[in-house]
Amino acid sequence: MRFLRSLLFLFGQVVSAVLYTPVAILAYPLPAVPRARLIAGWAHFVLWWLRLTCGVTHRVQGLQHLPRDPCVILSKHQSAWETIAFQVIFPPQAWVLKRELLRIPVFGWALAATRPVSIDRRGGVRALGKLVTQGTSRLREGRCVVVFPEGTRVLPGESGRYNPGGALLAVKAGVPVVPVAHNAGRYWPRRGFIKRPGEIQVVVGPPIAVAGVRVRHVMAKAEAWIEAAMADIESTAAAERGAGTKCV
Repeated sequence: MRFLRSLLFLFGQVVSAVLYTPVAILAYPLPAVPRARLIAGWAHFVLWWLRLTCGVTHRVQGLQHLPRDPCVILSKHQSAWETIAFQVIFPPQAWVLKRELLRIPVFGWALAATRPVSIDRRGGVRALGKLVTQGTSRLREGRCVVVFPEGTRVLPGESGRYNPGGALLAVKAGVPVVPVAHNAGRYWPRRGFIKRPGEIQVVVGPPIAVAGVRVRHVMAKAEAWIEAAMADIESTAAAERGAGTKCV
């Protein structure tokens, strides 16, 4: 049954993406913030469709920590869910992503219309420079910049090496860092097709000030907060699963 539900969800996701792509492309001339809000309409539909077909919902804690002005969001990366849901949860945003994604037919065209920060991961110092230049431009447009510091999706309960690019952007642009933890990989697996019903937990941390702070210290604070929050989310989820098993 979960396979059929997941298949139905995928069908709706793909069809809606194809239908919405022209909207995203035609929205390109609009100012950055209205364009982002218009494109986010697709994300609203996908989350609704995910809940209807697969029983996957989400709960967010800590939104009161978000500053009023644009910031750099450093988040855990476990699945494709956050790339969709963050468009609904957070203010208008730009993502830092590998430029190869923009070459994908249809999907890449719509993605390019959002004007992300696209970088070559193998570019080294040049890639960092591009991240800072483009990221600062997006922040000045009034959008937050979302960075997945581990660079790739990691399995629940695991962590990867945190890269300093997002912290560097925040320090250079003079904007705070907002750390985010979540357990989306438990319900939308990194490489799994089957979606598992349940409630994804998203926790938004207090902003980390960057004035007078070295990049490595900003990154260390963000990593420590994210990993501690992940441990809390995992322990709470394990306790709830244990309680459910006892009730049965």
